Amino acid sequence: MYEVFYLNKRIVIKSGDITHEKCSVVVNAANSTLLGGGGVDGAIHRAGGVEILRECQKIRKDVFPDGLPTGYAVMTTGGNLPASHVIHTVGPVWKGGDSGEPEALSMCYFNSLKIASDNQFTSIAFPAISTGVYGYPRDKAAAIASKTVKKYILRKEFPVTVIFVFFSETDKQIFVQHQLFED
Repeated sequence: MYEVFYLNKRIVIKSGDITHEKCSVVVNAANSTLLGGGGVDGAIHRAGGVEILRECQKIRKDVFPDGLPTGYAVMTTGGNLPASHVIHTVGPVWKGGDSGEPEALSMCYFNSLKIASDNQFTSIAFPAISTGVYGYPRDKAAAIASKTVKKYILRKEFPVTVIFVFFSETDKQIFVQHQLFED
């Protein structure tokens, strides 16, 4: 398992467990309830502990009583994670690509990066948003994620480093084959 770098090492692509990532903030591919679930969402809630859940419950009560809308992003503490914070974003469910999924997925990355930039976080780690149970094709998601991230970081100082952490080496390879980071 090796890391792949792009754009003067501002982009890092690797496989591993995002809950172990030593960075400023990790992104949670959340569901709209913000109360945990399966996949990355469940792993972050389990590893981060009850503080994350408490803050998510407060966000639901005070800001998004009907759930976090697709494409939006909010931030909580990182709890017991190595990262000090978690940005929660809800990716789109794949319905064939003609129901606004590409735009919604791009907004997940953009809004997460904006929160990281506004807080001057030096590093952010992303999972492959929407590619699990939400069924977004990995190759299409890779192209959208890389295009959105590249456009953002070329205009902004923060975050300095964007890390894509894939659960499997196979998923990492799919991303590497379909990304758009070339200089």
